[in-house]
Formats: sequence, structure tokens, C-alpha cells
Amino acid sequence: MQAPANTVDPSEIAKFEAMAAEWWDPNGKFKPLHMLNPCRLDYITQQIAGEFECDLAGSRPFEGLRLLDIGCGGGLLSEPMARLGAEVVGADAAEGNLPVARIHAEQSGLDIDYRHTTAEAMAEAGEQFDVVLNMEVVEHVADPLGYLTATQQLLKPGGLEICSTINRNPKSYAMAIFGAEVVMRWLPRGTHEWNKFITPDELFDLLRQAGLNPVDRKGFVFNPILWSWSISDRDLSVNYVTASVKP
Repeated sequence: MQAPANTVDPSEIAKFEAMAAEWWDPNGKFKPLHMLNPCRLDYITQQIAGEFECDLAGSRPFEGLRLLDIGCGGGLLSEPMARLGAEVVGADAAEGNLPVARIHAEQSGLDIDYRHTTAEAMAEAGEQFDVVLNMEVVEHVADPLGYLTATQQLLKPGGLEICSTINRNPKSYAMAIFGAEVVMRWLPRGTHEWNKFITPDELFDLLRQAGLNPVDRKGFVFNPILWSWSISDRDLSVNYVTASVKP
């Protein structure tokens, strides 16, 4: 299956470039991601460890794995993956994010290959990875199937893709748009478009069409009383994550 030349939506890229300098400010415009990150990392590390039989008790359990963090932003996931021993490539179509990511990695003593590129360009160049992290990106692209096809092409046979996004229903509008952008002002208004959200069943269907085998899905649930996130086996009503394997 051939991916289209480019699924990047320029208006979406402009939104994130405007916020680039705030990536590592836990109280800035990316506060929701900083709050969610421990939950995301728990899911990601468990899935990678299970698929590749890694011992998470070791100091560098992902040694020998080549990992792509597509839509890496400022490196909130790239850095912990590098600390766990993976060879990390962080790619982002928003060029303004990368100087922030590179400087922070250098300050942290981490060797991460950050690139201003797209999934389609990397697939065309024949890049191959054991793991692709595809977190909170698919709801921002112009052609989700074309984009997921490109990420599938980037995986080695037997490789693992972790893909997270936002469900499309009245609750997700209330929480992810009205709540996060209007009430809490965690994100600038217009960061998300509700009609671009994807239901779990739709995402599983898209992943299969792209040539992947979905093997797991979980919800990320925010508790406004405890002010914290947790992983749920059943509640995928707003934020959720999937794991898929390339046959």
C-alpha cells in the first residue's frame, strides 16, 4: 500500500510552532501533556517490554531497539525513551519545535536524532524502526489513513506502534475542547477540532487498513478531584491509546 506524498496540515503545524518555546514548562501551554506523561510512559514501557521481552528492572532495558517518536514536539517522550536505552529518532513537521528539543536533550546529556521531516518522507527514504510512537498526532493530519500507512511502512516486520488520540463524542467535546481550551485555558482555543477526533473502532479499522494488527487499547482517564490521570481498561470515552503490531 502506497502512502500519499504528504499528509501534513499546514494550519495544524502553525498552531504548535506558535507554542514551541513552552514545551518544557510544566505550567505552560503543554501542562496537560506534562500531567498525562507519566500515564503515557507507563503504557508505552509496558507494551514495549511485553513485545520485545525487555526487563524493565534493568538500567537500559530498551538497548538495541530503534525507536521513532513521530510528532515529537519538544521531546517529552523521546528523552525518557533514550534514557531507557533506545536509539531514538524524534521527527516533527513543525520545525520550530526542534531547537527546543535539541537544546533540552543536550542539557540532559542525551543523544537524540531530532529531524524536521514527515512520516511519509522517512518511509520513502526506507527508514525502519522496531517501535513507532505516534502520540496525539493522527487527529491533526489531513489524511489519517495515508499517515498511518506511512507509519506502518516505517516499522520492521514484528514492530510495534503505539498510537493515542481523542475519541469523538459529546463528552470529548466537553472535556478536550470546552474544558481544556475554554474553561481551564490549558491550550489555546482552536488547538483541537472535534470533527477530526476518531473513535476507537474507527482507529482500529484505519490501523487494519494501513496493514497493522491492533492488539490492545486502553483509556487515559482524568480525575478532576485527585487532579491526576490513570489508565482504564474500560473508559475510552475521551483520551485513549492503542498498540498494534506489524505482521
